Amino acid sequence: MGTAAVFTIGLLLAGTAAMTRAQVQPPQAPPVRRGNRQPMPPGPNPDAQYRLGPDSLPQEGVPKGEIRGPYTLHSSSGAYPGTQHTYWVYVPAQYDHAVPTALMVFQDGHAFKAENGDVRAQNVMDNLIYRREIPVMIGVFINPGRTPEQPEPTASEWGDRTTNRPTEYNSLDDRYARVITEELMPVLYKEYNISRDPEQHGIGGSSSGAIAAFTVAWERPNQFRKVLSNVGSFVNIRGGHVYADRVRSSPKKPIRVFLCDGRNDNRGFGNGVYDEKWDWFLQNVRMMKALTEKGYDVNYSWGVSGHGQKFGGAILPEMMRWLWRDGPVSTDPNDMVERALRQPAGKKE
Repeated sequence: MGTAAVFTIGLLLAGTAAMTRAQVQPPQAPPVRRGNRQPMPPGPNPDAQYRLGPDSLPQEGVPKGEIRGPYTLHSSSGAYPGTQHTYWVYVPAQYDHAVPTALMVFQDGHAFKAENGDVRAQNVMDNLIYRREIPVMIGVFINPGRTPEQPEPTASEWGDRTTNRPTEYNSLDDRYARVITEELMPVLYKEYNISRDPEQHGIGGSSSGAIAAFTVAWERPNQFRKVLSNVGSFVNIRGGHVYADRVRSSPKKPIRVFLCDGRNDNRGFGNGVYDEKWDWFLQNVRMMKALTEKGYDVNYSWGVSGHGQKFGGAILPEMMRWLWRDGPVSTDPNDMVERALRQPAGKKE
């Protein structure tokens, strides 16, 4: 493959959307279509424009949270019998077991927490929590379900060919929502003092993980009300292109959504034919318009990136600030606790 960035598109591989650009470093989203080349604009690789900023990198003096795990979550709800989910838990240095805390759940957890990856969400949470720009929160990085004999997803294979990811993440039903709310949440409530307020629960992901996050909040707004979507696969993998129309035709739900995508995401060319139902960027714009017209609390950012996490990783701090912007604030000028950087809790559980 030459230095020019190209997408390979062609045969549908159920449940994924990904980028195969020569200059993009792993972890990257897994491919959906392969075989034909997608038209690309002339010039440099657009993804090279996106780099992680200081909010996404470890900073001197900032207390570091702890990533615990991996843990195994065995199927108990009946949603996907015989499967198990690997997950890790980020516990910030400021976590106090005596105080109910917020929660953020990331799908494709291995990619969001990768120390040298395109997102490094744990660093973002360390920095923003320290500066009081988001609440103190527990983070969960959960991988797609798999049977015991199937391999764990990796940076190069996110699980679409080897795990239950295509079914779990792209199906427009409540089964994956049951995994999160009926299998994962009870374990978290038992181990950590997590707020029961759904306004304090966020969920996010990239590609198929993003539509999965939206589906969890859509199906269970009584438990999750903040959604972070990077290059969301609101396309016809398993009918996801209907979401914009479903948003318009359904009663408004109390959820907040931040969408981001790039103009060079997969654009729906396959076998020499354009199909708008497979145009990631178009369908993300349609989602934005539907949510806006319906009166949702929605924000969005459109870049020139391809299908991956370069752009989403670069703006993750801003996405998190916006989603969590309404945390309690003291305006008392004499409140030196509120005005100080958050220090580690006196005792961590």
